[in-house]
Amino acid sequence: MISNPYTRKYLNTDVLTAARWRISQAFDQYEKVSVSFSGGKDSGVLLHLVAEEARLRKRRFTVLFIDWEAQYELTIGFVRQCLDLYADCTDPLWVCLPLTTVNACSVHEPEWTCWDPAKRDLWVREPPAGSIGQGDLFPFYKAGMTFEDFVVAYGSWFRGAIFVGLRATESYDRFLGTFSRLKMVERSQAIPESRVFCPLYDWRAEDIWTYNARFAKLYNPLYDRMHQAGISVHRMRVCEPYGNEQKQGLWLFHIIEPEMWSKVCARVAGANSGALYSGEKGNMTGTKLTLPPGHTWKSFTMFLLETMPKQASEHYKNKIAVYLKWYRDHDVPELPDSLPKDTGAKDVGTWRRICSTLLKHDYWAIRLGFAPNKTSAYAKYQELMKKRREQWAII
Repeated sequence: MISNPYTRKYLNTDVLTAARWRISQAFDQYEKVSVSFSGGKDSGVLLHLVAEEARLRKRRFTVLFIDWEAQYELTIGFVRQCLDLYADCTDPLWVCLPLTTVNACSVHEPEWTCWDPAKRDLWVREPPAGSIGQGDLFPFYKAGMTFEDFVVAYGSWFRGAIFVGLRATESYDRFLGTFSRLKMVERSQAIPESRVFCPLYDWRAEDIWTYNARFAKLYNPLYDRMHQAGISVHRMRVCEPYGNEQKQGLWLFHIIEPEMWSKVCARVAGANSGALYSGEKGNMTGTKLTLPPGHTWKSFTMFLLETMPKQASEHYKNKIAVYLKWYRDHDVPELPDSLPKDTGAKDVGTWRRICSTLLKHDYWAIRLGFAPNKTSAYAKYQELMKKRREQWAII
């Protein structure tokens, strides 16, 4: 019988002691240290712990903060406070570069670029003094590159220990993501030039707030507002709020910061409709789908592709073509329209699942098992897929 590699093994220690030990090991092995800081609860605790170790060793470390422009002012204020608090041991990189991320609120603008110079008159605020608004510091930077591309390239460029505040209990995908990395430093003898460390990977949300309370640590006051609004500690998120999952919290924005929200609506396509309907159930949001009269899931999918903007339609057709080709190559020449118990697992191919991907505005087709395309190669990818779709006679 094969043992489950993902089985949790409890150790005779607490998560705080373990996290401090992991951080100290990284400091032992790397001269350069960086913390990826979002202004959220997890990266906030991580920043406190890394600063604690740095002060003990009288060393400095880099803090990477990516400013998404159209985000809560409470978060920006918290970031400033943290950098002031640890000015004696940190070298901040406050990044205000045009970076692209998914905008699941609009099919007309399925990607959104912060600090877009072409839309400067719509910026919700100006970049703060001392921030990085030009890409000269980062030789790998390309205008409009995706956030995912940027952080991966940053890791290769930095050449040191990079701390990330991922926790395995946030979601199953994050559990797999953190498990795939070498968390415990002693498991590896050869130290690469750069490595990502997740010292908080085994912390629960309750551990985060216990730490903040017990040691009276500074945290983002945005969480107090979320708590007052009735949000569970397990569902509180501080990040760019326009993604497939994150948009469910957009309704909070106009309650917490109404003045900022009016600017966000003018800046981000579909933000207001996302706030209005993200909590609904039905075809509008891709949850609890219902089939329109006279349609199959396949015909409904084709209808959606025909009625959306051409650029978005071609993008989705490329993804769907690869998806169908994979099943064709694995002896499934025609996908079933739906299955009796279509649980949404990635290995279950149905037209209902494809339709759900479109309705959810899942631009990179994560539900179909895809990952975001690299920005630099996307144009070539589109040309390649145009030829392949003709050869395959799909979509």
